[in-house]
Amino acid sequence: MHCLKRIGIDTYMLLLLATVAAGIALPAQGVAAEGLRYVTFWAVSLLFFLYGAKLDPTAVRAGLMNWRLQGLTFGATYLMFPVLGMILAAVFGPVLGASVTLGLLFLSVLPSTVQSSIAFTSIAGGNVPAAICAASVSNLIGVALTPALVALLLHQGDGGVSLGAITKIGVQILLPFVIGQILRPWVGGFVKRHKVLTMVVDRGSILLIVYSAFSAGTVSGLWAAIPLVSLLALFAVVLVFLALSMGLMVGAGRICALPQTDRAVLFYCGSTKSLASGLPIATALFAPDQVGAIVLPVMIYHMSQLLVCAFVSQKAAARA
Repeated sequence: MHCLKRIGIDTYMLLLLATVAAGIALPAQGVAAEGLRYVTFWAVSLLFFLYGAKLDPTAVRAGLMNWRLQGLTFGATYLMFPVLGMILAAVFGPVLGASVTLGLLFLSVLPSTVQSSIAFTSIAGGNVPAAICAASVSNLIGVALTPALVALLLHQGDGGVSLGAITKIGVQILLPFVIGQILRPWVGGFVKRHKVLTMVVDRGSILLIVYSAFSAGTVSGLWAAIPLVSLLALFAVVLVFLALSMGLMVGAGRICALPQTDRAVLFYCGSTKSLASGLPIATALFAPDQVGAIVLPVMIYHMSQLLVCAFVSQKAAARA
């Protein structure tokens, strides 16, 4: 296990893989599936309430003052990524199939990670306050911007986003977050003192969503409909996506002559995508039998970015 941790594979990632396997081999069906969706809905709502309760507005204001770094990070997340996603979808769409290609586009419009990007920035000796701001603002805006971008990218065709889905986003994600911010003066201290609570809800809700999504995909016969060639092609395309995004972040940091500490923020916040935010948004936007295929590129990208970022940050720490 120690060797696995050194390359970024921890117990949680193994649990995530086990949950995927359980959703394929032992899917929830009928009443159990309905109950699972109900529990998952409230777990996600609780998660975003806790996010709202613990996010300090002061840290966001301080980080925003570094406008050049924040602008580059935001542009990478919501401009560069969608453009790359559309190019890759156009080139590899015929091989990947409609549902998985939709997942690739969905991946491209997600916000960046929060916990992992900040942690990797810290390990690499980067500008942690700026990373906190970049990741937090990305996710705050992403709650509203990601569904809007999905609707824009899917405006033509049969994958459009309904008003009901947008309403569900507001009720399940945005409203609990706002309530958490409002109640922060009273509950924020408790949430910060009990970090295990946030971690359990955070990781537990993701495991619930993953199991629910892959169960629905199994019951609907989705996995049998995805050819092995398409699955192997997806892994290759996602790795290309990751390599391009990380390479562009390294190049942008050098061209803009950013300090090394800010380059770390741009690399870890600008090239990563959030599984924690992406899965709840996917369950709100798409039909249950579609979610498994749509989140598959997100999961592959997420696991790959953790492995690469863990390796890069440890190398940076060793050099420092």
